[in-house]
Amino acid sequence: MSGEDKRMPAERPRLDRGALTGEALAAFERMRQSPVKVLQIGEGNFLRGFVDWMLQKSRDAGLFDGSVAVTQPRPHGAAKLAELKRQDGLYYQLTRGIRDGRQVEERELIGVFGAIVDPYAEWETFLRLAEGPELAVVVSNTTEAGLVYAPSEWNPAQPVVSYPAKLTMFLYKRFVHFGGKPEAGLLLLPCELVERAGDKLRELVLRHAADWQLPEPFADWLRAHNRFLNSLVDRIVTGYAEDAAEALAAELGFADGLLNAAEPYYLWAIEGEPALDDVLPLAKAGLNVRWVGELAPYQLRKVRILNGAHTLLASLCLINGVNEVREAAEHPVYGPLLLRALDEEIVPAVPLPQAEMKAYAADVLERFRNPFIRHRLADIAMNSLSKFRTRLLPTLLGHLERTGELPPLVTEALASLLRMYRACREGEGFVGARLDGSPLPLRDDAAALAELARLWAAVDAGTSTLEQLTAEALGNAAWWERDLNELPGLAQAVAAHLRRMETTNR
Repeated sequence: MSGEDKRMPAERPRLDRGALTGEALAAFERMRQSPVKVLQIGEGNFLRGFVDWMLQKSRDAGLFDGSVAVTQPRPHGAAKLAELKRQDGLYYQLTRGIRDGRQVEERELIGVFGAIVDPYAEWETFLRLAEGPELAVVVSNTTEAGLVYAPSEWNPAQPVVSYPAKLTMFLYKRFVHFGGKPEAGLLLLPCELVERAGDKLRELVLRHAADWQLPEPFADWLRAHNRFLNSLVDRIVTGYAEDAAEALAAELGFADGLLNAAEPYYLWAIEGEPALDDVLPLAKAGLNVRWVGELAPYQLRKVRILNGAHTLLASLCLINGVNEVREAAEHPVYGPLLLRALDEEIVPAVPLPQAEMKAYAADVLERFRNPFIRHRLADIAMNSLSKFRTRLLPTLLGHLERTGELPPLVTEALASLLRMYRACREGEGFVGARLDGSPLPLRDDAAALAELARLWAAVDAGTSTLEQLTAEALGNAAWWERDLNELPGLAQAVAAHLRRMETTNR
């Protein structure tokens, strides 16, 4: 956590065990005496504001009597781990945003770390955690780059950087120590934003076991007695709340360099039987954790409703000078437009129970209006061609099949996307343009941007028309995985929107 001291309120003692009194101190001491039941690979803001916050809730409810051993996946995480050690693993979690139509600001002290271990400086200590008889769960967030195969040398005496390789060594240590007993198997919950991350992690661990020619009984034990679960995690954790740090320090009399902030909404959907809540008692604590037989419905609603609404706003708003999600959601034009798009086009096209989808859409709107989060539409717009294909094209097709008509707002969003991608080369990249002519940097597949630059250059040169540009763009199956010109009336509607954009501003 390098640089955080510069941001913190000056000349105040740091939050640590010595700052606690009364029941807070007693609860902390009880936690430190509790056995390690969860190994956490990842020291960052997300796990602290999601999993660790949940475990604190479960401890407070008297349902979880263990502690967490936290360790960083990569060497450069040592600075954050040092901050955690300096504060005895203690930090405050802020929950800020809109809940049930009202603004909320809540503060909770989190103290669940019974051990803080740097695997690169304390490798033997890290491996000894595998011998803990009450260890039951491994959670991780090593980013998408962490769940990849990296050839690694088998040398249990030295730390290995690759997370899957490190985990394989850890699990082999546990297998040997407990003689392959079934009850020594663990529940593994990777929280990386990788589709079916549990399946992916199991595949990588088994690959390392095969690379290193570890005994076949170990591979059998991995398959039979360790549960690598797929899950969907959903919460925006913004991290260090600099705007709240000084007021909190003044109130408490000490500074918290690990102060963390998150939105009120959260969901953890885990593909596994509800009985697993006995191992990780989060649903019992009243948390929005769902043990489900199939993740697909949760993934579908998130992609089609939350992500679809994001992509629709990015397409429609950026060219009109609106730059952030909250700004768009509260805009006199685009706010009502977003409501219409959700109510009339996006939600009805999701083939799941509509009452649940409407409730989820209401949560999405509250999240978009969170005054404590600044979510840039330019970031959402990255790779918009593929995002439109996965997030909004199914809505367009579903609406057309259901009603026999094109969804007007999603159709306009498609036209706005093509207009936003009025690409011109600039140095090594491409820029588009807003309707007022101001530049808009574009981040997408270089070949696609080059093709759009060619199409728009032909229109500007008078050798092509907007109708021809639309037909060529919609007919590019590499972008849409089909020829969109086959959809009745779509090319004409998109071309009409483009022509209007060329002559008027909203």
